[in-house]
Amino acid sequence: MSRIANRFRGFLPVVVDVETGGFNPQTDALLELAVCIIEMDEDGWTRPGEVHMRHVEPFEGANIETAALEFNGIRPDHPLRPAVEERRALQELFLPVRQTLRATGCKRAVLVGHNAHFDLSFLNAAIARTSYKRNPFHPFSCFDTATMGGLAYGQTVLARAVQAAGLDWDKSQAHSAAYDTERTASLFCNIVNRWRHLEELEEAGHPYSA
Repeated sequence: MSRIANRFRGFLPVVVDVETGGFNPQTDALLELAVCIIEMDEDGWTRPGEVHMRHVEPFEGANIETAALEFNGIRPDHPLRPAVEERRALQELFLPVRQTLRATGCKRAVLVGHNAHFDLSFLNAAIARTSYKRNPFHPFSCFDTATMGGLAYGQTVLARAVQAAGLDWDKSQAHSAAYDTERTASLFCNIVNRWRHLEELEEAGHPYSA
């Protein structure tokens, strides 16, 4: 079994971010979906993998709130927007996740997100809507970087937690699924590696040293 499978009890952490047409996963459109598989080296240090993203066509009858589009800057009807239908987006983005599960010996993917249950609810709704049968994600377990950021840095807003972790934040790129996924992945790895560093210090006889 790989080190990452041992570290997270058989789970493979996969960062997910969605951009949507509102807050209701049953009625509001899924507009962007991005994933980033967390990698781990032989020494137990984590790093973000490649970010995969798809623009998603609103499902038939989907609601799209004007306020949501003003927030995320998405133009669903733009003629140059390379959107695909929901089922294709799921198939293409889940494929590398399933491949990594096999390669690492992990049992299931676990969604990592900032306020993760929001992203998980939209992901689960899209899976149910399209009757997708090969979902690699655990249906309800997740890792929430809002909670982790609050614990590690006293910050629960993504931008503030990222900056408190000493990472860059580009406001002009925020609220795109690809950028938020990459920054969330970096934050997650920063916190996991920080804990790994504390473990090494404790093993060396310096408990709780930063």
